[in-house]
Amino acid sequence: MGRFLVLVFFLVAIVGGAYVFERTNFTAPGPVTRDGSAFTVVLVAPGERLLSISRNLEAAGAVRNGLLFALGVRLRGEGTELKAGEYAIPSRASMDDVAAILISGKAIEHKITAAEGLTSQMIVNIVDADPGLVGDAGALPPEGSLLPETYLYTRGTTRSEMMARMRDAQQKFLDGAWAARAPNLPFRSPAEAVTLASIVEKETALPQERRHIAAVFINRLRLGMKLQSDPTIIYGITRGYPLGRGIRESEIAAFTPYNTYVVTGLPPTPICNPGKDAIAAVLDPLPSQDLYFVADGTGGHVFTPSIAEHERNVARWRQIESALNHH
Repeated sequence: MGRFLVLVFFLVAIVGGAYVFERTNFTAPGPVTRDGSAFTVVLVAPGERLLSISRNLEAAGAVRNGLLFALGVRLRGEGTELKAGEYAIPSRASMDDVAAILISGKAIEHKITAAEGLTSQMIVNIVDADPGLVGDAGALPPEGSLLPETYLYTRGTTRSEMMARMRDAQQKFLDGAWAARAPNLPFRSPAEAVTLASIVEKETALPQERRHIAAVFINRLRLGMKLQSDPTIIYGITRGYPLGRGIRESEIAAFTPYNTYVVTGLPPTPICNPGKDAIAAVLDPLPSQDLYFVADGTGGHVFTPSIAEHERNVARWRQIESALNHH
């Protein structure tokens, strides 16, 4: 009986010591990052098993012993709770801390920006070139169907998923803006509004001018006047890429479906992906009778309802252009 009690005591001591050892190691401060930075970045692949994750954590220097990490996670019933993603593990993080980070799913977020005024092809090119995304972007989206924004994503997001997010964001914003539009606009559909917004987007870089420029084009549409927008000529020639020179007289007179000096009304599609402000501008234009605008030499435009006054403004702009070219 005495020997049995000794054996039991011995076994209890071993188990208790192992418990204390495991618990102490699992909650003890972990290793310092190898390069002296604040974090070690580790990637957990979708469907990756616990032992593989543990080995990778040890190889990256995020934990001292991968087997002890795997054992600790299993003992706590968390073996199936680690989520895929790219994680920043702080220097000196304990195994308990590391497990909590991987269970939280709070992966590193990356940014991708589609700027206002880019064509769909340009945005696809940006998505294709982003190294944090995977897979194919899919078919080229229609012009004007993507919302220019900065989007956050986690590594491993597919390119087709990113394109879908941009399309969904555009549709959601457009639905709300269209429902709140000003009355009596000369648009039959949200698509026509986006087409005009794309022209407004390319005509000015000044946010405060967008509603005024929108008003000019809307006034022209109401009167059946040609829009006469230079960016539409360029889109008809280069599909939105810079022309690299001035527009020629022959190009102003040449027919393309996009040349609004030749074609009355809107072009057949948008000429870029307009941003929220440009869309909002055409759906709530500035109250104005103006029909003309021309550059004023300061980065903005001067507006007028009169062709005679407009011609004087154009002559003034030609003088400014000439002076700039001689410098």
